[in-house]
Amino acid sequence: MKRSIFNKYLLLGLMGAMLAGAGTGCKKFLDETDPSNLSPDSYFTLPEHADAAVFAAYSRTRMIGEGAGIFSNNFQMLDAVTGTAITGTAQNSDLNNLLGLVYNGDNLHVGQWWKGLYKEIAQCNLTLDKVPGINPMDSAQKKAVLGEASFLRAWGYFYAVRIWGDIPLILKSQTASSPDFSPSRAKTEDVYAQIVKDLQNAEAAGLPWTNTNGRVGLAAVKTQLAKVYLTMAGYPLNKGGEYYKLAANKAKEVIDYATANPAQVGLFSSYNDLHSVAMNNKLEQLFEVQYLSGVEENPLQSLMLPNNSLPKNISAKGSGVGSSMPSVSFYNSFKKFEPTDKRTDEQQFFFTSYYVDGNGADFALGSPYIFKHFDVVCNGTKGQPGTGISNLNVPQIRYAETLLIYAEAQNKADGAPNAAAYTALNAVRTRANIPALSGLDATSFEKAVWRERWHEFCYEGIIWFDMVRLRKVYNEDTNDFDNFEGHVNKNSGQALQKKHLLFPLPTFEMKNNPNLKPQNDGYGN
Repeated sequence: MKRSIFNKYLLLGLMGAMLAGAGTGCKKFLDETDPSNLSPDSYFTLPEHADAAVFAAYSRTRMIGEGAGIFSNNFQMLDAVTGTAITGTAQNSDLNNLLGLVYNGDNLHVGQWWKGLYKEIAQCNLTLDKVPGINPMDSAQKKAVLGEASFLRAWGYFYAVRIWGDIPLILKSQTASSPDFSPSRAKTEDVYAQIVKDLQNAEAAGLPWTNTNGRVGLAAVKTQLAKVYLTMAGYPLNKGGEYYKLAANKAKEVIDYATANPAQVGLFSSYNDLHSVAMNNKLEQLFEVQYLSGVEENPLQSLMLPNNSLPKNISAKGSGVGSSMPSVSFYNSFKKFEPTDKRTDEQQFFFTSYYVDGNGADFALGSPYIFKHFDVVCNGTKGQPGTGISNLNVPQIRYAETLLIYAEAQNKADGAPNAAAYTALNAVRTRANIPALSGLDATSFEKAVWRERWHEFCYEGIIWFDMVRLRKVYNEDTNDFDNFEGHVNKNSGQALQKKHLLFPLPTFEMKNNPNLKPQNDGYGN
């Protein structure tokens, strides 16, 4: 296995390689050399440079796990505001402000999401600008690389437009002399139009349906496009029935492929596979952010381990941080309304006890902690010491979401669930050991899908965006849904306000670029 310096701050970040992870058979994206003596104009001359450019774009997706001050990282932002998460440390003021719904444009997490996403977009723009000029180069290879870059640019813009609404829409590489170096904000609808265009380009790029080396495949592209259509059907664009139909049709393409090719795409039979290094990039994991020791390890392990206030460590990594924990009310909501739901059984999505040092005697934790990102190889398990090193990827697109996108969109498009929608929903439910549903009216079916989304995709950075597109929030006491505005997050006792539908633009960015004004409503100037 090759090792190299990983420099995430270089403008170009060009050199990368896809290398086999130890014992996994999965390739990873690594930066091979420092390209600081190169320029975009002098570099792009060989087909290998095209791969290096897009590998650098893959590597920048790791911005989602970058550190955000003491005991926190970027990943936590999107869960903190849902009301389903708490912290066991309370030592990071920016995270505390997110949990308490009192954040503003000075929030470190908000600023880092902005910088990270636009670095991702910049690398994709560079790839899309320069790779077409590489000759000679196999046309199929070139088309695929451009498709991957288009997907990754759409990935970045889809996050950004849902976080901030109107945002700069930059589609070309920038220099200090570029005429739009200080861009204004494009309309939300125009950003979505570009996201769709990029995903359609990726869809037509000749990519394989799946790719166990971590590069994006067609199943991920189509699911992401279905998710974009589903989002466009709801708030804030409210495009309605036509876009629900588009979402259903696109998700159904993936479902049909999975039905015909069950060894390539499908649900894991065991929840343990969701956080198994051996299953990185396989079957249910349609697209993930890639991690590998020596480059960058999985950033979630310490955050989700109990902090050092406990008398015993439960991991080969030593003491954890405990700054990402489930709220007790959300944890209890699984079995409160579905008593057989095994997602809250021990060591499924959560755990309340583990083993001293990861492999020793049983030890009660005193509270529930998140297990769905727990790397057993890294931390250890009963009788098996951990390595202390995590190569576990972070999921972005799972086949379970393909199924629930189809179920929700088909029901909305046609005014009632069909047999295929029931099959999709019930596949997720029966894996959780909860009864299959039948005979529901459209509204009841819709809410059943929403509940499954809340419980299946918790702590994956998904639920917040559901809250925004639906303008609804799951009520853990009633098992029903409240309107967004006025819903009280039980983790803080604070009510969601209209301003929370968008995050504030970072203060530093608005100072650097006055063309971004005005600030999003409710966050001052």
